Order: sequence, then C-alpha cells, then structure tokens
Amino acid sequence: MPVTTLDCLPFSQQALVTRLTDSATPFRRKLLAMGITPGCYLRVVRVAPLGDPIEIEMRGFHLCLRKAEAAAIAVEVCQG
Repeated sequence: MPVTTLDCLPFSQQALVTRLTDSATPFRRKLLAMGITPGCYLRVVRVAPLGDPIEIEMRGFHLCLRKAEAAAIAVEVCQG
C-alpha cells in the first residue's frame, strides 16, 4: 500500500495513520490530544477551495486541520 501524507490524500479517500513526521514537532501534542495516533483510520470529507483547511472524519467525529498539520501526518492509503 502506498504511503503518503494526509495533505495529498484525495477527496473521500480512506487511510490509516502510520506515524507523525518530524515536521509535526511544533504541534505533535495537539494532534495526539485530538486522537490522531498511529493505527487510527480516517477519511477526507472535504477540502476548502484553496486547499486549506482539510476536513477529515475519524473515530466518529469530524475535524478540520490546517494544510501544514495535515502534511505532518503520514498515512497508508486503503484500497477499496
């Protein structure tokens, strides 16, 4: 399965969080507190017209992330 970052995930694509990259250091605690942990599944619900923010669905709730935050989340694309 291909590994990419959340900001490159297409609309309505489901993925598995594999890790937080080194660029997540400034907001790592914030992401972990929101439940974005390795092993959780998420789906891109929609993306703003200019690409920032990105709305995702995970663990039964919706969350909006800035593009920089999404770029710090490594995900594995789920097929099918």
